[in-house]
Amino acid sequence: MLSDIEIINASKMVEISKLTEKYGIKEEELYHYGRYIAKAEFELLKRVEGSPDGKLILVTAITPTPAGEGKSTTTIGLVDALNRLGKKVLGCLREPSLGPVFGIKGGAAGGGYAQVNPMVDLNLHFTGDIHAITAANNLVSAVIDNHLYHGNELGIDPERITWKRCLDLNDRALRKVKVGLSSQKEVPRDDSFNISVASEIMAILCLAHDYGDLRERLDRTLVAYDRTGKPVTIKDLGITGSLMVLLKDALKPNFVQTLENNLMLVHGGPFANIAHGCNSVVATRLALKLADYVVTEAGFGADLGAEKFLDIKCQEEGLNPNLVVVVATIRALKYHGGVSVKGLNAENLEALKTGVKNLERHLRTVRAFGLPAVVALNKFASDSDAEIAFMEAWAKEQNVPLALSEVFTKGSEGGVELAEAVLASLTDVKYEPIYRTDEDLFQKIEKICTKVYGATGIEYLPEALQELERLNRDPVYRNYYICMAKTPNSITDNPKIYGVPDEHTIHIKEVRLATGPKFVICLTGTIMTMPGLPKVPMATKISMNDDGTISGIM
Repeated sequence: MLSDIEIINASKMVEISKLTEKYGIKEEELYHYGRYIAKAEFELLKRVEGSPDGKLILVTAITPTPAGEGKSTTTIGLVDALNRLGKKVLGCLREPSLGPVFGIKGGAAGGGYAQVNPMVDLNLHFTGDIHAITAANNLVSAVIDNHLYHGNELGIDPERITWKRCLDLNDRALRKVKVGLSSQKEVPRDDSFNISVASEIMAILCLAHDYGDLRERLDRTLVAYDRTGKPVTIKDLGITGSLMVLLKDALKPNFVQTLENNLMLVHGGPFANIAHGCNSVVATRLALKLADYVVTEAGFGADLGAEKFLDIKCQEEGLNPNLVVVVATIRALKYHGGVSVKGLNAENLEALKTGVKNLERHLRTVRAFGLPAVVALNKFASDSDAEIAFMEAWAKEQNVPLALSEVFTKGSEGGVELAEAVLASLTDVKYEPIYRTDEDLFQKIEKICTKVYGATGIEYLPEALQELERLNRDPVYRNYYICMAKTPNSITDNPKIYGVPDEHTIHIKEVRLATGPKFVICLTGTIMTMPGLPKVPMATKISMNDDGTISGIM
């Protein structure tokens, strides 16, 4: 079997303009980054604004495991398979962060015969969107410290600066730093870095639907409190115009293609464990106007990305998804059933019977939103006939369509069964969010923890409880969305607990306010907004050859 790199090298890209013609996109409505990447100009979005929306299909997954589930691969393969069936379809994905690329994961452009091209550009600097967000975020930090240096006219309390610096790499040493140490005029203070995809500006960019909305969100973004307790915003700093200039092109969605030369939109990239985990509303809206079917993805399992997609993005933008695809593998389900990674190739029906409860938990989450689901069983060579038969029988008992997906090894041909199951299950049902924005903050948190995580209790550290009570008394903040920052490796807030525990408690240790995207962020367990590198990071395995080709990125 060919490696991912060999598959990429064997594929032939088509000039992006030839692919956009199918969707009626004019050449002047594109801003090109070479022959194979282009941004959509806002003239295109304005022109198609009145067109009817296509069907919206969300791809999510079970709780991630070291065995891998293949959510992005399935998403890309489903786009190819629907195209193979003659449908007018577009895919919408998030942009990869350099943190995972050089950390533990490597590339995030799919795998096998279901990948996005140009893969190397996508995984690295791409069109510079994340770099623009990093620069904008750090301009805010620089101006805050400069303001302190030059007399602090706004009366900012150095102990109550909420804005953090950011970097699009994993670097645990930056979780806690001291700044302002180079001269006696500076104001020394504790600071910290987030990874760029956890920056509030990333969330703002992904929820803004045009430049006017982007400006409003930046203006109201909280950065600190003054000595009287009054909020200080980006508007107070007087730098919104400069941030808009930095983000001018970053707000425009990016067109790329699959290995089978089908058009894709890749734009925005907040992490789902510490942010809301979805591509931009601009890209999703554009896709819905251009295509009859839109396949999009939300990060990690249904407890994180799907919940935030449905509770935050869909409520904020007025989107109504039609179907959810839940990706699972027999290997991953056996892991949730207690099998070690080394033993996953061996048939084990008992472990599968236990592990499938994790899939049931995520299906229950999907149904809590009133949406139909299809299970995509990502097939591996080690899957036995008995294990596949068990999953098919289980699906009949659960009354849920299940389709084998072999897009990794066969491309669109291996996704036809899944595509047909999706088409047969699509409905016009009106989805219902888990909570309404006008509900009490504590009610929202309780609904997420009990209905999605299956928690039997919630514990708040005193400081977190005090902050939540303060925010809940304010009618503006009480209407904000809850963005839970939780480990992706467990339905609980403990990454070491796999499967589905009978009883568990969610521990909320810190609460942060993000006024640009309208988030009350609850940090649970030991979640970090700046990841660290593993003992042997992917950075030690990636290299460039003398002919300019790159290896080891996936």
